[in-house]
Amino acid sequence: MIVEIDKCIVRSNGNLRDALEALNVGGLEIVLVIDDSRRLLGILTDGDVRRALLAGADLNKPLEPHIQKKFFYVNSQAGRGEVLDLMQARRISQVPIVDAQGKLIGLHTLHGILGASIKPNWAVIMAGGRGERLKPTTDAVPKPMIRIAGRSILERLVLHFISHGIRNIFLSVHYKADHIESYFGDGSRFGCKISYLKEPIPLGTGGPLSLLTEKPADPLIVCNGDLLTQVNISRLLDFHIQGGFRATIAYHEYSFTVPYGVLEIQGDRLKGIREKPTEIWKANAGIYVLDSSLLEQVPPSTYFALPSLLEECLNKGEAVGSFPIEEDWLDIGCPQELRKALGEI
Repeated sequence: MIVEIDKCIVRSNGNLRDALEALNVGGLEIVLVIDDSRRLLGILTDGDVRRALLAGADLNKPLEPHIQKKFFYVNSQAGRGEVLDLMQARRISQVPIVDAQGKLIGLHTLHGILGASIKPNWAVIMAGGRGERLKPTTDAVPKPMIRIAGRSILERLVLHFISHGIRNIFLSVHYKADHIESYFGDGSRFGCKISYLKEPIPLGTGGPLSLLTEKPADPLIVCNGDLLTQVNISRLLDFHIQGGFRATIAYHEYSFTVPYGVLEIQGDRLKGIREKPTEIWKANAGIYVLDSSLLEQVPPSTYFALPSLLEECLNKGEAVGSFPIEEDWLDIGCPQELRKALGEI
């Protein structure tokens, strides 16, 4: 979560009094020092200001000598996992966000990364697949445990849910289940509770839901375990609840450009030519919100595709919502998509 930063900004020609006021008003334990073009020049923490005052510094003196000009920052593309890694490695609680010109555009806080408020909803992540198309990589590790920039896909998903206040997470496991269970344990080191739905045989994208021993009181979030995404989980839940939907499916826009000129023909006559047209489809993103009562319709210990459950709702005339994903989304299901995620193409 990126917080409002205007109240903790001071100009480079300000004084220590300005910094102290920004700390008091902003309440973020950090002051961001910028120039007239909004370029981030440095930072001051509450500790920096406190030490300056204890050393006898005058509040009306320039803050320039006290500015930390060597500091850690990220760009707007950095995911929550990367930011959390940086915070933990450097033992810091705030990380500024700058653009390519070094201009300040935001601030990550540890409180924001870990989630401002705890939600009662459960999340189920389908992590039992082998990933046949990604062999031989998946001969050694299950597909959700493939590492992207130093962190597994599954860990990124878990941290993403946690950052939106989800604290009760179920991992559906089958192939190399011990690999996943030994890494995540009970979830305590991640700040959540992790339980396991152990598939006796592959149960598809919906079948593992029959392994839940309790029915949640609130809408359940379900997602595939091979996704790299920054989808706004909080907004997705609000959309589902406010719309009064029985189920909600998230979608992303998939486009394909035909590499040829496409002819529009009627009979034996040419009516027009579309040069290399691009078609756009709304594609299933593998993320769902379900009313908890729908779990009763999932057959026990049987291979079951989750879209079938949504089709049943539609056949009964029940409302099913469609939620657009505007954030990053990538399905690591085939070698080309994995290469994209790794930055190879």
